[in-house]
Amino acid sequence: MHVTAASYSWNGALATGGTASVGFLGSWTGTNPLPTAFTLNGYACNGPATTSVTPSSVSPSSVRPSSVPPSVTPSSVKPSSVAPSSVPPSSVTPSSAAPAGAAPALHVSSNKIVDANGTQHRLYGVNRSGGEFACIQGNGFWDGPMDQSSINAMRSWKIRAVRVPLNEECWLGTADVPAAYGGAAYQSQVKNYVNLLVQNGITPIVEMHWNYGQYTGPSAGCSDVKATCQKPMPDAQYGPSFWTGVASAFKGNDAVVFDLFNEPYPERATGDSTSGWKCWRDGGTCSGISYPVAGFQKLVDTVRATGATNVIFIGGLAYSNDLTQWLTYKPTDPLNNLAAFAHIYNFNSCANTSCYDSQLAPVAKQVPLTLTEIGENDCAHGFVDTLMNWADQNGVGYLGWTWNTWTARPARR
Repeated sequence: MHVTAASYSWNGALATGGTASVGFLGSWTGTNPLPTAFTLNGYACNGPATTSVTPSSVSPSSVRPSSVPPSVTPSSVKPSSVAPSSVPPSSVTPSSAAPAGAAPALHVSSNKIVDANGTQHRLYGVNRSGGEFACIQGNGFWDGPMDQSSINAMRSWKIRAVRVPLNEECWLGTADVPAAYGGAAYQSQVKNYVNLLVQNGITPIVEMHWNYGQYTGPSAGCSDVKATCQKPMPDAQYGPSFWTGVASAFKGNDAVVFDLFNEPYPERATGDSTSGWKCWRDGGTCSGISYPVAGFQKLVDTVRATGATNVIFIGGLAYSNDLTQWLTYKPTDPLNNLAAFAHIYNFNSCANTSCYDSQLAPVAKQVPLTLTEIGENDCAHGFVDTLMNWADQNGVGYLGWTWNTWTARPARR
């Protein structure tokens, strides 16, 4: 059997001695013997080295194959694997199990997320990927079990928060989604899982991951107008309707946290950071983005218009890796219930303690900060160990990407 694997524009560099996982979906008849040898560009794997290629320091962070889910296994980012070196007083540490009973209602107090008793809740846990891609691909609602047994396993890992990526079009039941997996049926699945997490003492973070709108500019993940990949910003056509629906579904239950959008990257389209941050906050017509954009001020207003008082998370630019102007462009919230999040991987621009100190720490001193995706793509853990230690020292929570049943598949980024 001969298989050719082609890279995307952003993941084609592989350093000498480096590794990569490649997967595909296919079918066959007859026997299926194990391959006897592998070659890469004419060289046998583990054979002679070629000229070293230096990987790019910044890669689009959420582009993924449309039919094969991404993979960073939870074992590399287990939240309870590193003890905090300096834990703020009256806080819930990553070494403590999720409490018996329901997850508490949460709100922002200064730069902390706290419960009704004023106890700080830093969010430690994982992402549970599937709700963003299975439905739009016609493969069901989720990817793997979303039942009590799976939550029991999460509790055994001392997971206290689970981020649930959603698909905008699936929630709304647009014509682009197979009818069996969209609209009311999808909403029911989401509500049931989120409520099950709450009942088990785990904080759910529901977020818009993939959305409608055609984008073919720099760092585009796909050319599809449908919600089949990461777009640079939420769209004005469906985005407010999505958040009206989600906020209405969970208002009155402040144990649920809202994450407005997975990984914005408007600066790639507009051409510079200043215009990118303006697009981020204000939306409208943004240079380089062909669809009308819903800025984060619009989405905050949309959520609050439903009467929902839930904590709202908002990321920054560069796939939520850049928080340099987050405080400057922070949307206005009448409830002062906004928190920041960042995504940190070993191949991002901001991926060392010097950058964390200069870019993340100032934000964490003003508002609650959670690293809602962390990971490394080398099957090691030195990077995430250092990152989690820094987060513990600075009162910052973190969630690994991702808690899924995938085996060796293409790296997420």
